[in-house]
Amino acid sequence: MSESPIRFDNRVAIVTGAGNGLGRSHALGLAARGAKVVVNDRGAELDGSGASASPAAKVAAEIAAQGGAAVADETDITDFEAVTAMAARTIERWGRIDILVCNAGILRDKSFAKMDLADFRAVLEVHLMGAVHCAKAVWDGMRAQNYGRIVFTSSSSGLYGNFGQANYGAAKTALIGLMNVLHHEGQKNGIRVNILSPTAATRMTEQFLAAEDKDLLSPQSVTPGLLYLVAEDAPSRAILCAGAGCFARAELLESAGRFLPEAGRTPEAVAGLFETGADRRELAPIPDAWAQTKKYLAMAKKVLGR
Repeated sequence: MSESPIRFDNRVAIVTGAGNGLGRSHALGLAARGAKVVVNDRGAELDGSGASASPAAKVAAEIAAQGGAAVADETDITDFEAVTAMAARTIERWGRIDILVCNAGILRDKSFAKMDLADFRAVLEVHLMGAVHCAKAVWDGMRAQNYGRIVFTSSSSGLYGNFGQANYGAAKTALIGLMNVLHHEGQKNGIRVNILSPTAATRMTEQFLAAEDKDLLSPQSVTPGLLYLVAEDAPSRAILCAGAGCFARAELLESAGRFLPEAGRTPEAVAGLFETGADRRELAPIPDAWAQTKKYLAMAKKVLGR
């Protein structure tokens, strides 16, 4: 039996950083399947400087030429009042906001030793606080309508690290923590929150890629994953990695753990657990913060007979 196609008819989406690259591809993909799309892009340079209305306007016009509904928006997502106004305009125009895709970002790469704190903060402001501002601006409306789909864009630099990107990696990992909490807070109101961790040939990466690899690493090869994460039957609290048409799920896992009795609770004993990798085969996800606490208590009480 064939699966029903994923559609977004009568859904309204905001996509940030939608004037180029991945954001453009996501906006086009949503519109092609029926969504009304706010194409948000400040039109800045890669380092966040400057501004231009052209990128967002071009993508909105492209969607309209294909028979879709879109509006260009140049809101700076680091300005919460401006983001709140963007959400209000969207609701005034189309009555609701169903989907938020936080894709906008900048780069200011340098080794940590050489990085100015101003550049560290600037990257956090766009990637982390920009996502916070957008999510906060749509949150109450999604709760009221008992429906919402939010995707934050992380990166392998946050999941696994990359030289010269302490600011970028910190921001991208922080979004995973934000996703974890909003998943718990939003689930009773039908809000599903996920992470997309893409790798693609965009303004951020093209200088590092071989010419023969760029066609494989197209933004379009990632967007099907994004569309899945914002679909009616989307998961929640998923980290989906995507690139070159490949898709994988990443998870934060914790080992089963070992209880050390008080008499043997020494740093040397802890080192022994790490060095032998005694319980690496028992890795499992932890559903929430208190589940970890309860796990440790249960382990200790079992050994101590309490």
